[in-house]
Amino acid sequence: MRFTRALSAAVVLLGLAAAPAAADSSPSASPSQDGDAPTTAGTSFRTATEFKQGQVATANGAAGDYLYWSFPADAEQRPTVKATVKLPETHAAQTWRVDVYDGLRRRQACQWGAQARTADAGTSSVELACVLRTVRAWTEPWANDPLPGTYYVRLTAVNVPTSDLGVPVSTEVRVDSKDIGGAAAVDGSLAEPLVPGIAVTSGADQGDEDEKGAVLSAIEPEDGWSSGWWSDRWVWSGIGAVLAALAGIGGYALTRGSGRPSRVPPGV
Repeated sequence: MRFTRALSAAVVLLGLAAAPAAADSSPSASPSQDGDAPTTAGTSFRTATEFKQGQVATANGAAGDYLYWSFPADAEQRPTVKATVKLPETHAAQTWRVDVYDGLRRRQACQWGAQARTADAGTSSVELACVLRTVRAWTEPWANDPLPGTYYVRLTAVNVPTSDLGVPVSTEVRVDSKDIGGAAAVDGSLAEPLVPGIAVTSGADQGDEDEKGAVLSAIEPEDGWSSGWWSDRWVWSGIGAVLAALAGIGGYALTRGSGRPSRVPPGV
């Protein structure tokens, strides 16, 4: 009996000791996964919300706010930025505009697309689009060509009437790219993509490991930067070389004649 009671007491004590551990292992709220689309927007370049191409980033804001997002774009890609603004039932005429900036915060011109549109009173939504030029792997320092790195999207309403300042709106932003291929290939590349914090990362590789915490951006294309080094430019260059060699062989075969001429004079 004494052994049974001692065993029972030991089981009770083990149960009480295990209770906190079980409580600690209970599921809790976890941060969103890397693949989840963001639901907020930044208010400046430094606080721009990062998202990947193909995702639909959403955010709630107000007329008169500046909403910022950022996404990565690699060489030989032609990004298309699309934005949708959903307006309340009652509002005055509003003009919304979407602007895109590269990693150096230079505003990039749109090849085509409705970059700015005016939503008349009572309009429920307005859609904007901006098709950028093809991202180049390298360019001259004085040029304004788009380069690989982080791109910033700024969405805002311009010339908002005072009565509409602060009116709540909901927004959606999506970026998709078309792979141009070897047609946009150039003989050169950047040492590093234009990504915030890339200089800090390069310095941390040679210095203290703790300095890597200062990196400001962690987004990059799925296959890494400059993943498109192989393009159809190499294929067409190889085909051209083969055709040139065949043409040279054919020309030689046609012009070399039947061999050395005979030394016997004609008519002998």
